[in-house]
Amino acid sequence: MTNRYLVFGASHGTGLEVARQLTGRGDRVTAVVRRTSDRSGLEPLGVDYVVADVLDAQAVDAAFDSGDYRAVVCTVGGSRKEPQRPDVIGTQNIVNSAKRRGVRRMVLVTAVGAGDSRKVLSENAWKFLGPVMELKTAAEACLTASGLDATILRPGGMNSEAATGTAIRTEDHSAMGTIQRADLAAIVIDCLDDDTTIGRIYHTIDPGIQEQPPLQRGEAPRAGEA
Repeated sequence: MTNRYLVFGASHGTGLEVARQLTGRGDRVTAVVRRTSDRSGLEPLGVDYVVADVLDAQAVDAAFDSGDYRAVVCTVGGSRKEPQRPDVIGTQNIVNSAKRRGVRRMVLVTAVGAGDSRKVLSENAWKFLGPVMELKTAAEACLTASGLDATILRPGGMNSEAATGTAIRTEDHSAMGTIQRADLAAIVIDCLDDDTTIGRIYHTIDPGIQEQPPLQRGEAPRAGEA
């Protein structure tokens, strides 16, 4: 049986990797993209599209109405330069639509530093990312209070090199490290397939990558981080 998945944030980064791996194993993916999104990475995958801004509740409803979905994945983030980040409002809109449309399963990607992992970030990292982490904390709280069958994944630093296959998910909320986006996507899919992950929050790291994220090392943030 072919499953259908709705992926928010699918045009780049982890969301694109999730779409690539799901379609690669024969599942159907509907990618929710903004009108201005670069779809070049998605086009070879044969995904379906819904054009919607996650900040628009009606547009999010329309995305859920576009098919019969087994689960929804949200990897939506944003830039600190954006006038309004989508972390909280976007998550709330997705959660509300999922509940109304009867889509029970959801995986949300946030970041180490959210929720009870605040102390894991270095002082320098918190200086740059503190306001963002507050938003991601609120997004997590929105999902955990929703009653949906939810899993939350918190990566630390992320790279876009080839998957290593050695990344892990851990309930040790003091864990910090780096992970390849392709490996994080594989963990997202593993959680979708494993009902024992429902109701859990995991940190995702690759023990084989020894370097700490740049902000942990006291370096300036990289473009697109968090």
